[in-house]
Amino acid sequence: MRDRIWISELNDIDAVRSGFDRSRPVRFYDTTLRDGEQAVGVVFNPEEKFAIACGLADLGVGRIEAGFPRVSAADSRAVQRILGAGLAAEIWGFSRAVKDDLDALIELGIRQTLIEISTSEIKMKAYGFDRDKVIVRVRDSVRHAIANGMKVLFFPVDSTRSDLGFLKRVYETALEAGATEVAVVDTIGACSPEAVAHIVRTVRGWVGPEVPLHFHGHNDFGLGTAGAIAAVRAGADWIQGTINGIGERAGNSDLCEVALALSCLYDVPVELNLPQARRVSALVQQAGGYRVDGWRPVVGDNLFVRESGAVATQFHIPEAIEPYAADLVGATRGIVLGKKSGLANIRLKAEELGLALPEARMADVLARVKDQATAAERLLTDEEFRQLVRASLAAA
Repeated sequence: MRDRIWISELNDIDAVRSGFDRSRPVRFYDTTLRDGEQAVGVVFNPEEKFAIACGLADLGVGRIEAGFPRVSAADSRAVQRILGAGLAAEIWGFSRAVKDDLDALIELGIRQTLIEISTSEIKMKAYGFDRDKVIVRVRDSVRHAIANGMKVLFFPVDSTRSDLGFLKRVYETALEAGATEVAVVDTIGACSPEAVAHIVRTVRGWVGPEVPLHFHGHNDFGLGTAGAIAAVRAGADWIQGTINGIGERAGNSDLCEVALALSCLYDVPVELNLPQARRVSALVQQAGGYRVDGWRPVVGDNLFVRESGAVATQFHIPEAIEPYAADLVGATRGIVLGKKSGLANIRLKAEELGLALPEARMADVLARVKDQATAAERLLTDEEFRQLVRASLAAA
């Protein structure tokens, strides 16, 4: 794999590589079907949720948060179908620290769940909680889940803006009640990567080395991936996030971006099948009714497509113009034609389409391509290129 990654040698210095545990792969907990669906205007129907869950399993996601059954009957049906599919990924439920939420999961047969409650002063005030009420709810909800044979991941909402003394007390309460895993949650993307590292390291010190530790981040300052990487360096075992970073406000940490960066830049093993990334990305986009930018990392349409003539002259040497091979993320390379194209584009596109275009006519075809693309203010299709080639040859 290393021969398909063409990054700077500066990534090999100790300041970059140190601090990571490379003895086991980083694992991924996907919340596209729950937190991702909180993106404005996005609604996944049960069929779409099932298809996305199957795609996530193919991607190698270790855990899929199947949704919040109490939202609707449709969500309950979707969770039931996902549970019954026998997917390789673990299927997890989502619950507030509320007995009725847990009972809905228990009734469906979900055996593992995330339990959330707010722990920052501002969030507790918004919900009408105080510290004592939070402690009681955490203890009672976790105990109820454990008594019904469930595995619990405790998820303190807005933990990065919580009083650390109180946050420690809440974690201790959850673990004493039977939770076996905990998360650090940057609910509104309020932490720099350095701050993420600090709180993850702090929580790791509180819970000890054996308790699986998750990081859940958001992208409000464009640092969702950087924060997740900092969390891994500081001791997080699991990264939570979504496909395409879909989610409320600026979205969540993008699981595929995090996995690619950890693998290629930091040489950290990851449990994700990245060649499936673009297929699953397209599935989520179609179901959500939106399109990601063409220049988005990992899944953008333009990453391995070249229009510029200056870049096209280097197309035969991928490492000169790309930091990693296209097949690492299931992409194909290609040449397109537009205003910025050069003679190299014409030559490569003619070869791709099997067109016999003499060298002497390439400059004329290029001029025609530039004129038509500029007038249309878009790229040209392959059929339009064929027509221009025919017109040029006829005029010779």
